[in-house]
Amino acid sequence: MTQLQPDKAEAGSALAPFHHTAFAVLWTATVIGNTGTYMRDVASAWLVADLSASPGAVGLIQAAGTLPIFLLALPAGVLADILDRRKLLMAMQVVLLAVSLALTLLAWRGLITVELLIGLTLVGGTAAAIAGPAWQSMVPDLVPRSQLRNAIALNSVGINVSRSIGPAVGGILLGAFGAAFAYAADLATYLFVIGALLWWQNPRTEVSHIPEHFFGAFRAGLRYARSSRKLHVVLLRAGVYFIFASATWALLPLVAKDLLGGGASFFGLLLGSVGAGAIGGATILPRLRNGLSSDAILLGSAILSAGVMVALTFAPPQWVAFVCLFLLGSAWIAALTVLNGVAQAVLPNWVRGRALAVYLTVFNGAMTVGSVAWGITAEAMGLTTTLWIAAAGLSLSAVLMHLIKLPLGEDDLSASHHWPEPIVADSVAHDQGPVMVQIEYTVTAADRPAFLRALNLHAEARRRDGAYLWGVSEDAAKPEQIVEWFFVESWAEHLRQHERASHADAEIHGQLIGYHQGEERPTVRHLIAISARTRDGK
Repeated sequence: MTQLQPDKAEAGSALAPFHHTAFAVLWTATVIGNTGTYMRDVASAWLVADLSASPGAVGLIQAAGTLPIFLLALPAGVLADILDRRKLLMAMQVVLLAVSLALTLLAWRGLITVELLIGLTLVGGTAAAIAGPAWQSMVPDLVPRSQLRNAIALNSVGINVSRSIGPAVGGILLGAFGAAFAYAADLATYLFVIGALLWWQNPRTEVSHIPEHFFGAFRAGLRYARSSRKLHVVLLRAGVYFIFASATWALLPLVAKDLLGGGASFFGLLLGSVGAGAIGGATILPRLRNGLSSDAILLGSAILSAGVMVALTFAPPQWVAFVCLFLLGSAWIAALTVLNGVAQAVLPNWVRGRALAVYLTVFNGAMTVGSVAWGITAEAMGLTTTLWIAAAGLSLSAVLMHLIKLPLGEDDLSASHHWPEPIVADSVAHDQGPVMVQIEYTVTAADRPAFLRALNLHAEARRRDGAYLWGVSEDAAKPEQIVEWFFVESWAEHLRQHERASHADAEIHGQLIGYHQGEERPTVRHLIAISARTRDGK
């Protein structure tokens, strides 16, 4: 017991992840890299506005940076799982460096055009979209499991620090030295990030000996996302929360201008207040987690955000608005950290990138749909009425969603290797399939109900780890003989199932074995489909 206390104390500290050198170095690198990205975006936005009077051109620059996130989130998640994440991140940083180098040279020589700006921004947005799931997936490789949620909170703080510093520094460099200098400064930040990745040696331990190919891995990721009930809860809670919470972000420019009587600089200061609140919220969040559950923190975040919306409808003095936005930043970081932390905690390493990509898609989709919907509502019903509706919806949905508890995320999802190796008469080609696996149990009539309940729980693990069809049957002549069966698409995919089975799955499997009455372990059969060539004897 005495050995656990220091770990708990360390895990409870907001800054504990910085005690791990790899996390501290890569956190610093991402802050510097993101700061450079915001500097580049400021320079590009100014240049396109200077080169063209068309609002559509400005909008295309924004779309070129964000559209790849929607289109490439899932493919990027697949790449994060089947490739070496460190090498993937380095490759994307090289692409981003090349984009900034091209922008620097073009701006320096006065050759830049709107079309080139949009094209290079699209390339940069694509590289950033591909790198996103890999950056998020590597957090568990940097800190112990007990500090995972603190590390996620610090990552969110880092993003807010970059968002606060980057535009300001970019604007100063742009005004003092021109766009070429701002792009060159961004170029230097990627050199730092690449250096940090070269220094870091990824200690990834769970490496499959049967590499996945892109399309098979894509299908496996979708199967996992479709079958994981715990992930479904996280996605539901995140989607509902962010659809309503997006109202503040969508309408904040109008709030600053029409309700609070401020200009562009005041709007920037409001965003800075949100960033400061996020930093403050991340600092106190570990203390809140010591006394409150994730569900309670998420509920409190929703109520506080709704309260800020209501307060803004009364057009308070500007200093009060700063306080409100500070509180909003704290609530926002709490919700992001809780939901992202739970999502990370319920995912095994082999599918982490793909499943987090699904989470990011839901998050960005909810924010996009919500922003459009609240903008349309404000145009039809007015700004204050819309904020009241959003606040009421956020509060009511938070209370209702509170009944659907977030998973604790305490299961041991590391590979257990408790499945015995399949017995084969001869070598089997990896692409042979589909494969039908049968497990025969002998269960007494008294144990049958409890056994079937445990077996149905185990069915979720079978589907998550690769089965596309699962069922249970009984022998008509011997009802005590119960056969669990499932199909996987190939022999290679079944071998991967052996590697993916976790310690949490082993506990349920142990319960099933406990109900088995045979003298030996349950009989397992692997039935492989005979191809047409084999049937024809060719």
